[in-house]
Amino acid sequence: MTPERFHQIVEAYGAEPRRWPQAERAAAQAWARAHRAEAEPLLAQAAGIDAWLAADKVEPPAAALLERVLDAAPVRQAAPRRRWWWSGAAVAGVGLLGGVAGAFAVSFFVLTGAAQQVPPMHESSYLTSSYGGSSTDWSDE
Repeated sequence: MTPERFHQIVEAYGAEPRRWPQAERAAAQAWARAHRAEAEPLLAQAAGIDAWLAADKVEPPAAALLERVLDAAPVRQAAPRRRWWWSGAAVAGVGLLGGVAGAFAVSFFVLTGAAQQVPPMHESSYLTSSYGGSSTDWSDE
């Protein structure tokens, strides 16, 4: 902890160590104990400012002021209730219709493919990978 940094901490956060940054608190307290002659006047001045700031109290507004503000506030009309559930029903209906159309399409292709006994579209050599063993031997090339 440098003297400059200690001064910055006390000027920014006050004389109370619990308000100082957690990461620097222990080092600042150790510096203040080791350099009492320099730290005590600075801490006393900061304590005076802390007390002055703590003494500041804000009174609640008077009833007359509160009434004037409320009377001057614009009055908004309530917005008409919208029927938002229609949009939710539409989304649910579209989703349901899409599910039915998809099920119909899948059943159509599965049934027509099974009835025709379609042969495989690819040779088996195209379906293998080099990790599963290739049917073609390229070692002599």
